[in-house]
Amino acid sequence: MLRTVAWQSLKSRKKTVVLTFLSLLVSITVLIAVEHIRFEAKRSFNRSISGTDLIVGAPSGELNLLLYSVFRLGSPTNNIQLSSYNMLKEHKSIAWTIPISLGDSHRGFRVMGTSSEYFTHYRFGEEDSLKFTHGQPFESLFDVVIGSEVAQSLGYSLGDSIVISHGIGSTSFKNHEHAPFAIRGILTPTGTPVDKTVHVSLAAIEAIHLPPSQLEQIVEQGRTDLLTPSTITAVLVGLENRFATFTLQRQLNNFKDDRLMAVLPGVAMTQLWQLMGNIENLLRVTAFLVLLSSLFGLSTMLIASMNERRLEIAVLRTLGASPAIIFQLIVYEAILIGGLAFGAACALVSVSLATLSDWLIQHYGLFLSANIFSLDVAILGVCVFVAIVLAALAPAIEAYKNALNTQLSPS
Repeated sequence: MLRTVAWQSLKSRKKTVVLTFLSLLVSITVLIAVEHIRFEAKRSFNRSISGTDLIVGAPSGELNLLLYSVFRLGSPTNNIQLSSYNMLKEHKSIAWTIPISLGDSHRGFRVMGTSSEYFTHYRFGEEDSLKFTHGQPFESLFDVVIGSEVAQSLGYSLGDSIVISHGIGSTSFKNHEHAPFAIRGILTPTGTPVDKTVHVSLAAIEAIHLPPSQLEQIVEQGRTDLLTPSTITAVLVGLENRFATFTLQRQLNNFKDDRLMAVLPGVAMTQLWQLMGNIENLLRVTAFLVLLSSLFGLSTMLIASMNERRLEIAVLRTLGASPAIIFQLIVYEAILIGGLAFGAACALVSVSLATLSDWLIQHYGLFLSANIFSLDVAILGVCVFVAIVLAALAPAIEAYKNALNTQLSPS
């Protein structure tokens, strides 16, 4: 009965109700989108690397080492000696190592020199391994394996030829045109920086920086063993026993033959999100302020309708409705508008994410699930419900007072 009366009452005031509904829809959509994107972005960052116990590089700060070695953001301040990498490979506590060499790019995408161990041991997400959509790992000196986003953005396929450029900018004045590469493999999408990376061998990184004549001579003689780099950027390390993590970290940080710094990816990731915490809070506060303004609009609409509804309230009183029922009616109307707005906002965010998923992956490397229903969103729904009830209290109390003295008269 109460629901029917509330619905009919709202229908009689379509214009103001629709405007209030749209205001709430926009604010709740912003609130849900901010919360969901924040959660999914954090999950996307955290899933970029797993199964790696230590990241070893030159001293430059834990966060900086994580950013350039895993996310390909920024540049290393220094490199480490190849002898340090060889030491790590032979260490009894270490199960596997993945070398990383950065400093070049291809049309805005970072180029990473590494070894075949990268395709065997690198893990992301829930210990997921790298897979190939087409082709296989590099074998020859000038083979290249590209991420899914590189292939999609630049329209590449197996066998295509690419030229690597010096530096990490989208535009370079020095292209290594004397050493073109052929695409041998294209990786399956991962939702991580792997998708935006061009992978070549360490020997290839050394080769493209040699004079053309010297490189030609080495290739003709088949002396690719001469293409061993003297330094690399960083090393990803997997241990035989994770209980040895802190002991090995301390040993590497005090290593005398080279300046090394070993960091735990999880600890560095925590620092990253602590750094981003203020931005997260700012986005949340902004979204809540937008919602607050809409709730004021809801409350204002209900209060403004009181004069128009004196006859309606008088009829309800004549039919036996108590002032408490009138109070409940106003609150129920607010909940009805808010509930419809919340449901429509959830649908809007979900449909938008499903529609824009490919664009978000291509431009931002973010895998945002269209399924927005989670504990955080449920808590958010409860908070919105409580806020709507609180916003309806003032007009409901006003209606209660009016109902005490209202007669069946339009005046």
